Amino acid sequence: MLRTYGQLQEIRTYYKFVDVDNDRYTLNGEYRQLMLSPRELSYPHLQSPVWINKHLTFTHGFGVVVGPVNRVTPEGLPDFLAKDIPPVTTDGFPKITRPEIYFGELSTEYAIVRTRAQELDYPAGDQNVYSRYAGRGGVRLDSWLRKLAFAARFTEKNILLSDDLSGESRLMMNRAIGRRVREIAPFFRYDRDPYIVVTRDGRLVWMLDAYTTSDRYPYSDPVPGVGNYIRNSVKVTVDAYDGAVTFYIADVDDPLVRLWAKAFPGLLKALTEMPADLREHVRYPEDFFAIQARKYAVYHMNDPQVFYNKEDLWAIPRRSIEGRDREIEPYYTIMRLPGEQREEFILLTLFNPSRRDNMIAWLAARSDPLHYGRLVVFDFPKQKLVFGPRQIDARIDQDPVISQQLSLWNQRGSSVIRGSLLAIPIEQSLIYIQPLYLAAAEQGALPELRRVIVGYGNQIAMEPTLEQSLARIFGLRAPPTAGGPPAASPSGGATDTGARALRAIGRQAWEAWTRAQEALRRGDWTTYGTEQKRLEETLRGLTEERR
Repeated sequence: MLRTYGQLQEIRTYYKFVDVDNDRYTLNGEYRQLMLSPRELSYPHLQSPVWINKHLTFTHGFGVVVGPVNRVTPEGLPDFLAKDIPPVTTDGFPKITRPEIYFGELSTEYAIVRTRAQELDYPAGDQNVYSRYAGRGGVRLDSWLRKLAFAARFTEKNILLSDDLSGESRLMMNRAIGRRVREIAPFFRYDRDPYIVVTRDGRLVWMLDAYTTSDRYPYSDPVPGVGNYIRNSVKVTVDAYDGAVTFYIADVDDPLVRLWAKAFPGLLKALTEMPADLREHVRYPEDFFAIQARKYAVYHMNDPQVFYNKEDLWAIPRRSIEGRDREIEPYYTIMRLPGEQREEFILLTLFNPSRRDNMIAWLAARSDPLHYGRLVVFDFPKQKLVFGPRQIDARIDQDPVISQQLSLWNQRGSSVIRGSLLAIPIEQSLIYIQPLYLAAAEQGALPELRRVIVGYGNQIAMEPTLEQSLARIFGLRAPPTAGGPPAASPSGGATDTGARALRAIGRQAWEAWTRAQEALRRGDWTTYGTEQKRLEETLRGLTEERR
């Protein structure tokens, strides 16, 4: 996905996308999962990195690219809700009124604004649009002594001698958000994956998770490099325009965060003071959840004898990704948990028995405000075989029709990219969905969605659309693809009524298909999936149609 975003939306060589993050927004009354990636300025990619360009002219990134996880263009490419420079938004996504990114993940250089030099705002065709910074970020260079101090700090004589600087000029430093928050509060540990939020009034704000940690908690199993105590007690926001940093207490029961609050009065605010449009985007952190999942794989055993013998030890599933054997990372999605009435934004991971490949359980962390922080575990019946990701991969490779088609595509100067294998909990089993993309061998080619593989129980199907693959799995007649012949009826015959029902349910299922979050950070198009919102209900509908 990162590769495709870059080729479609970087616009200039000095803009780069670092990451693609998952979040949820309510657009036109609909709760939707979206992918967001800020367009940041990359200093190593400046064509002429002289001092005036690095620090006075090229000072900020511009805008954010947003796309729904459940929609692509007819060519199989992302269908954006926010794109281009200046940003254009559609489908109810907030208008981005302050798109400049002075503080971000790639903002490694200091910048001086409000100078006599022209500050690039954004490129516009063959011309450039220039602007003048209007925020409060930075330190005013309104005295010779301050200029001297910063010239010594950065070992740069131009700060002292340049005629482009005036008494109104402001110097911004520590603009990389990770370093910025650590300079303010080095006693917290920070999550590796900050994400950007577009507020209702169109500002861009970074959100980070911070942890209190210790290695002195008694009778606790330690985590290498972390300690034996960790709590996600702090949420941090950083304004991308003026760099304002705010720390909020997310866990008032944590004694360590209460200690830091007393030691530094005014540093930490109550979470209730966070603006409502930011609080809606607080999510359960992946790093913290991954630690909890690994510990739960061992400590879910309640019987002392079973625990001592490690008879019921679990493990995080593994599968081959780009030729390497890796753990499947947790991923965000929207789904309705068992026993709940509403869908919600959750972080999900799977478990299999140690040294075995079948599934044994899944664990979800809830992120929506009403149930934030609660963990839910679902155990599969031990007397029933539920295939795991590695087993599904093997069954796909062994399917003669699928393997023949993949070999044929690979021999025609194209490259087949197998997307992330997404596991969707449904009743007491899992349904697996994997997109297949086709990319030309030439450098710069864009992968396009060509097939969707669905696995459920002992059945595997590969068709041009998710709707048709579900039809094959559940024994119904699928509607034809656009411009194509009608799909053949499965054995046993399917009525026209069943086909019409399938079309309706299939359309809902298409909206429900999601991509896995664990590969979004890697920026690999192979990870592209679609939102699984309402998927449990639609799959149950297919099951009822089959009966």
